[in-house]
Amino acid sequence: MSFTLAKTERLAAILSRCPVLPVLTFSTPKAAVEAAKALRDGGLMVLEITMRTPQALDALRAVVDEVEGVTVGAGTLLEPEQVQAAIAAGADFLVSPGTSSRVLAAGSEAPIPYLPGVSTVSEAMQLAERGATFAKFFPAGPAGGPAFLKALIAPLPDLHFVPTGGVDASNAQSYLSLSNVACVGGSWVAPQDAVEAGDWSRVSSLAREAAALKAR
Repeated sequence: MSFTLAKTERLAAILSRCPVLPVLTFSTPKAAVEAAKALRDGGLMVLEITMRTPQALDALRAVVDEVEGVTVGAGTLLEPEQVQAAIAAGADFLVSPGTSSRVLAAGSEAPIPYLPGVSTVSEAMQLAERGATFAKFFPAGPAGGPAFLKALIAPLPDLHFVPTGGVDASNAQSYLSLSNVACVGGSWVAPQDAVEAGDWSRVSSLAREAAALKAR
């Protein structure tokens, strides 16, 4: 159970495409497709669709099939079966909020890149021992925010993070200014009320603002 160099390089390339990774939850495939187009048009080319609704896999599959130019990840993976289902639906990468032994095994052995989640130094060290160089930091705000990640630069210089949870337009840059942050994840670029109202111009506008942020 390890993270191969090839998949690590693929994940690095994916995370380098945008400073902000939209973390999205959809109730219909149609909304997913329209939101993905709006985010892409605003400059955010990498998306994470969470597996939190019964329609999540259909939404992911629809975006993969119908929206050109985007890289689509499956997030909130809690069971090994979800890992396999996401791969079958066409996911380009996998994300979990934490690192249970079963999901960690399924994710690290998957044929596509996997971004596991951590919230403590011990969890980060365990991933580093297995060869991981990227981890989701969740929930970023409650778990310590930018100060926590800054404190990890010296002891864990080879591990880079995608902070998610409590990250928004007001504090994203404080994370992105850190040398060990690859990008940030957040839902603010596609607010639920805008998605429900079909206000895609607002989503594109928020995406343009987010795409203009700079990682160090």
